[in-house]
Amino acid sequence: MRVLLINGSPAPEGCTYTALRHIATALEQEGVGARIFHIGTRPLSGCLDCGLCAESGRCVIEDSVNDFLDIADEYDGYVFGSPVHYAAASGAITSFMDRVFFLKSDRFAFKPAAAVVSCRRGGATTAFDQLNKYFTISNMPVVSSQYWNMVHGMDPEEVEQDIEGLQIMRTLGRNMAWLLRSIEAGRQAGIKPPKPEKWTPTNFIR
Repeated sequence: MRVLLINGSPAPEGCTYTALRHIATALEQEGVGARIFHIGTRPLSGCLDCGLCAESGRCVIEDSVNDFLDIADEYDGYVFGSPVHYAAASGAITSFMDRVFFLKSDRFAFKPAAAVVSCRRGGATTAFDQLNKYFTISNMPVVSSQYWNMVHGMDPEEVEQDIEGLQIMRTLGRNMAWLLRSIEAGRQAGIKPPKPEKWTPTNFIR
């Protein structure tokens, strides 16, 4: 079992990375492989709504979105991390996730996911809520912790002093490992995921 942790900060080893690293350590201590994937600092376009990803399974824009999609199927769970910019997730991770989840395929269905945010002071809960919406529209079990998944600090050194925040990260890692083992045990016992109904969209304006 392996988990892919996505660092949605422009800083490769900043506050968001520090939170993800503590989760990764907890996962590895539970026997679950973990890799941190940095979305990088190249410009990330928003979704073009071209629909071509439905044909190829990849985005027509060549950047870290396709780098992620090329390896995403190899992992059993995901953690998406972001700094808080203006009481919201970063623009880069928002564009990244808009495009990753635009296809609404079965690619991520029934794979556990979690969101993690880091901030200096305020706005963490709104960013946290924003990221969780990608999972809850994709049939993904959402992994929680003992408090909302957030750390506080201006730099990695301050994050390391957020004792409760780091405990939340460790607990999140252990909860993710437990859920992955539970899903695997169910699979071995012959328990299959629920069969999805055909999507029946409705519009409010006729």
